[in-house]
Amino acid sequence: MRKLLYGLCFLLAGSHTFAQGEIRKYTNDFLNIGVGARGLGMGNAQAASTEDVYSGYYNPAGLANIPNTFQVGLMHSEYFAGIAKYDYGSFAVPFNDHKRVLGFSFFRFGVDDIPNTLFLIGPDGTIDYSKITKFSTADYAFMLHYAQKFDKVPGLSVGGTAKVIYRSVGPFGSATGFGIDLGLQYRKKGWRAGLMLRDITTTFDAWSFKFNNDQKQVLLQTNNELPQNSIEYAAPTINLAGAYEVNVKDKFFILPEVDVILTTDGRRNVLLPGKPISLDLAAGLEMNYARIGYIRVGVSNIQRYYAENGKHNYSVSPSIGAGVRIKVIAIDYTLTNLTAIQGSSQNNGLYSHVISLRLDINIKKKTPEVTVQ
Repeated sequence: MRKLLYGLCFLLAGSHTFAQGEIRKYTNDFLNIGVGARGLGMGNAQAASTEDVYSGYYNPAGLANIPNTFQVGLMHSEYFAGIAKYDYGSFAVPFNDHKRVLGFSFFRFGVDDIPNTLFLIGPDGTIDYSKITKFSTADYAFMLHYAQKFDKVPGLSVGGTAKVIYRSVGPFGSATGFGIDLGLQYRKKGWRAGLMLRDITTTFDAWSFKFNNDQKQVLLQTNNELPQNSIEYAAPTINLAGAYEVNVKDKFFILPEVDVILTTDGRRNVLLPGKPISLDLAAGLEMNYARIGYIRVGVSNIQRYYAENGKHNYSVSPSIGAGVRIKVIAIDYTLTNLTAIQGSSQNNGLYSHVISLRLDINIKKKTPEVTVQ
């Protein structure tokens, strides 16, 4: 039953009739969850400090700081008590001069094995369980990243992402879309600054629905609206970030980061709601010893709510994680929550376990042998 309910949420999200080209809140919201246990463990506060293969998501400019000749990232997590599954994979390849980097990322967030009960009840009112079929609803994203350093401005790197989006609701409908992200990072000693412009081109999704006559008749008889072909846009999001790494005798490192997130699609339930711009915060802290063992905490998704006594309070989504790096393998774990927690008395969120893997591969080039005569 829960799978059916969540599947219907996916379907209804695209089923409302709206004007062509309308900006819609939370379009492609699966891309706002975050990737990698490191980033999620720090509350997705990463735009300034990200520097590995996961940078393609948080800030493509961070890819320029990859020290290896090749990096691979993999992540799997499950949400809503395992109903929704989230998978991510990426790789990044620096050029020979290590000033330019090319990367690719893949996302899938979906709910599988959803019962289709449209024809469970026949015209005469009889129930026929053999009419139940199953379908999946899933969101996909394919991203191509590029990053580059500049010799004239030491510490500065820029990056960009071109993304193709595909969303499907079983055999009933699908959407395709395209968008571009731009990022910038600047580093000087321990200071780090980042700017991420997500959906700078107002990413679009073009929805197309396919219902046969029998399916349309059932939907209308049960007082459902027929979804219409349409286009929806995701408005730009601006992320300004700052971080500072404290180095204690080259053994113990402390890295706090704060990200200021500005959304431009109207009033949202965030720290400072506004129209058309709302402001939210994300903050994270990472501590590590000798770049081997890591501990992380973070908060994000700050929301306002009214308590039972009528007072105005705030809620947050906390996260905590740890990681270890052994030679070329980095394994990270985070316990996080998609929903905000409104105090201990109302702590009914569904926590999720996130595990991610990073491979740091260094390919040594063969030097040509010189024959001395």
